[in-house]
Amino acid sequence: MSDGTRATRPQLVIVGAGPRGTGLLERIAANAPELYAGSGLDIHLVDPHPPGGGRIWREAQSPLLWMNSHAEDVTMFTDETVVMDGPVREGPTLHEWAGLHGRTFAGRRLQGRYLRWVYEQALAELPPGVTVHHHPRRALRVSGPREGRQQVWLEGRPRPLLADLVVLALGHLDSELDEEQGRLAAYAREHGLVHLPPDFTADSDLSPLKAGEPVLVRGFGLAFVDLMVLLTEGRGGRYEGDTYVPSGREPVLYVGSRRGVPYHSKIGYDWTGDRPPLPRFFGPAEVRELLAGPTGFDFRRDVWPLVEKELGFAHYHRLFTAHAERTAMAWSDFEEKYAAAADPAEIQALVATAVPDPADRLDLAALDHPLDGVRYGSHEEFQEGLRGYVEADLARRHDPEHSADLGVFLGLLSVYGQLVRLGNVGSWWHGFFSYLASGPPGPRLRQMLALSRAGVLRFVGAGMTVTAEGGVFRASGATVPGFSVEARALVEARLPEPTVGRARDTLLRELHADGAAETPDGLLRVDPGDGRVLDGAGRPHPRRFALGPYTDARTPGAFTRPCTGGPAFRQNDAVARAALVLLRGLAGRAAA
Repeated sequence: MSDGTRATRPQLVIVGAGPRGTGLLERIAANAPELYAGSGLDIHLVDPHPPGGGRIWREAQSPLLWMNSHAEDVTMFTDETVVMDGPVREGPTLHEWAGLHGRTFAGRRLQGRYLRWVYEQALAELPPGVTVHHHPRRALRVSGPREGRQQVWLEGRPRPLLADLVVLALGHLDSELDEEQGRLAAYAREHGLVHLPPDFTADSDLSPLKAGEPVLVRGFGLAFVDLMVLLTEGRGGRYEGDTYVPSGREPVLYVGSRRGVPYHSKIGYDWTGDRPPLPRFFGPAEVRELLAGPTGFDFRRDVWPLVEKELGFAHYHRLFTAHAERTAMAWSDFEEKYAAAADPAEIQALVATAVPDPADRLDLAALDHPLDGVRYGSHEEFQEGLRGYVEADLARRHDPEHSADLGVFLGLLSVYGQLVRLGNVGSWWHGFFSYLASGPPGPRLRQMLALSRAGVLRFVGAGMTVTAEGGVFRASGATVPGFSVEARALVEARLPEPTVGRARDTLLRELHADGAAETPDGLLRVDPGDGRVLDGAGRPHPRRFALGPYTDARTPGAFTRPCTGGPAFRQNDAVARAALVLLRGLAGRAAA
């Protein structure tokens, strides 16, 4: 594939060649026979990292880092559950392609090879006359008139790529420090401390974190799991059964967060029986009604009650149909009364009558704040208490007697697919979804328990706060009143916030300066229908599209588990079709 272009042919530039850009290319290949047959087209993929895996899933990273999904739950291919206008093109899941057991948690290197293969398959399926050129460079900015050709400026290249259409598929991006992080970083420089801001853990330089020294870690999600692995096994430690044998090179990690607990374990059993018929209370009709409201919508007031009822329906459908012996009412009667219930109080009363055991009832608030009001008399008591919490979570998430949890998981996927259509719903939802539905593999939580017993990992608690005083960082939490710990190192174990204004990527900042609109949370505003970038007046740009976590139409991920609707796949299809139709019109005018 050359870097050259033919000025007489339409030119499409896709910035980002990771899984989102690869998925878009797959949808272009699938839709081109219908929408673009017989016309030439140059597609330029701009990414300094290899096509397919991109930065996050590149093969050049530690073999210790895993995916947090079973191999059978990872696909880049559409199926009949994806609601889209383009054709279904089925293909193998990761476990089918790699010949793995379906419940394996594959390494990220292997996922990178799978994504590279998907990319190569998409190239092979493009019709004659459509050529792809990979530019292993960073895109710096996009310029050009609204109605004319765009210029995409690349690092180290004096002349821009000319583009009839530009699609930004940038994935996760680095960002500048926010105000608090800036203060902590300045304090660290002044006092010779270590402050590692939000980052992609695989890219972080962890060498300043010294053996045996305390390290404060704020964040208890997947970024923390990667950090934990690289600072333990990555430094020569090993597991013998449920016991961790230190190498002596590990620091001591003091971890806490807003919730104070790790994300829930991945569910460790398969679905059996009928799936809940979703969507039921939060589907396309409700989304249309919310979008049609003359004053817009408020997430907590207008959307969350629908989400809560939908997740409850998924939970109780599974409980009543698979575990009827734990209910006190026929499902048909419960379903009728549940549908008629007008407010949460009515639903709560119905559930109290129909579901005798409180452990079988869905309480989303308690799930979101498991340590609210919980207090321990000492730090050591809390270590034992939180180990018990993690052990109970592991037991429940691997016991099919609690398969209503899997019903809620399917409900979460359904809800996410609808929320994508709404556009901006704020940042809280995405964290809540990840906490319940996108947690670590069970084996990682068992490793966490072993590290805790070995004294390498210490839990701080909920509501973790960090202050900088006396020449050190100090952490405390609400769970153990009076406890605090000092350290000379602080790690912010989370991904950078996907905001346009603080993005280190100059392309996004320039786009914003050029009039692209952002939400109050700093996300790039796009048309939820086809991903076109919106300006301050809400007008879609005729030649610029955007997909990914920095937009207000972000999805759970660029790939998903089979037969769950795949909102990212639906978006990819819509953008590919819109782009092909526009490019076909340009090709027709050029020929005329």
